[in-house]
Order: sequence, then structure tokens, then C-alpha cells
Amino acid sequence: MKYILASASPRRAELLTEMGLDFTIMPADTEETITAEKPGEIVTCLAKEKALKVNESLVLADNYCIIGADTIVYYEGEVLGKPEDKDDATSMLLMLQNRTHQVYTGIALCYKKNGQEKLLTFFEKTDVTFYPVDRFDIKAYIESGDPLDKAGSYGIQSGFGKHVRSIKGEYTNVVGLPIGRLYNELLKAKLL
Repeated sequence: MKYILASASPRRAELLTEMGLDFTIMPADTEETITAEKPGEIVTCLAKEKALKVNESLVLADNYCIIGADTIVYYEGEVLGKPEDKDDATSMLLMLQNRTHQVYTGIALCYKKNGQEKLLTFFEKTDVTFYPVDRFDIKAYIESGDPLDKAGSYGIQSGFGKHVRSIKGEYTNVVGLPIGRLYNELLKAKLL
């Protein structure tokens, strides 16, 4: 089976490598348009869009699996994507500190095996609670540049992880790819 990651995220690539998959990176060139309302549906639709876009450009005949993924941070009915700038990142982190929010990652597996093409989608949700974080720590973190390319303006695996009080759910989901769930879905679909 040939695996293709439809994402340019270095974090997702690291997680797939940790999972033991040999894969090719082929980022999807799509405009992310949110048409769903529920957070699980949003990430699933966006992941599906990415996987199908890569599938359109493939010339492989059989035995491949495209892995599309999308992650959002969700807090009190609001989707928090990547920040527009440092001020936006500051606002997000001030809003999230000392509170619990949800991280959703949607996965789409677009695959062809034994001549049959199929699509499997699912999502994972993790609750994350932060300790209170003072403005100095938030400003220092933002100046590092790390939050500017991350949903919700933080990376749990990098400088902001020290502010996490608790996690309920899969840790790697918060990083951007729930590898436990992904591995089990690949097993169930007989794609490993």
C-alpha cells in the first residue's frame, strides 16, 4: 500500500513517521471553505476536500491511501483557526487561558484497493484545559513566532504545552493527527 499525506504540516509528517508509516507528502492545493456548522463536521469536510483534491491529481492505478486531515480549536461555539497576526494570536490565548476548549481533527482516507475506490471519514475530539497564563508569558510565546501557523494560536508540543492543566482525549489529536485512532481505522479497513 502506498500512503500519501495530503498536508504540508511537519507535525503531521512527524506523527505518521512515529506511527511507522512510509509515506509521500503531497499537499492539497485547496481553498478551505467552511460549509458545515458542527465542529466535527467542519474538520471532516475539510479533510475530505483535501484528500479528494490530491486523489484527482494521482496517476496511481491501485493500492494507495491518501490521508487528509484538518484541525480546529473550538471554544464556546467559535472556531479558532490559525491567527491572522500577533494581535489575533494574543486575543485567542487570552480567551483560552484558565478555561477548557476542544480540539477537533478530521481525517479522510481516500483509498483504492483491489480495484475498488472508497472514502472513509472520521474525527476525534480532545478537551484541553489551560492554567491561568499571564500576559508576559503570552507575549513571549507570540514573539517566538510559534503560534502564528497553528489553530488556536498554540502548539501543545512546543512552548505553550507548559500551560496545559489537563487533557481529556488523545494527545496527538491536539498536535494535529490522532495516530491511535488513525492506526485503528487503517487496521479495520485492512489498509495496513
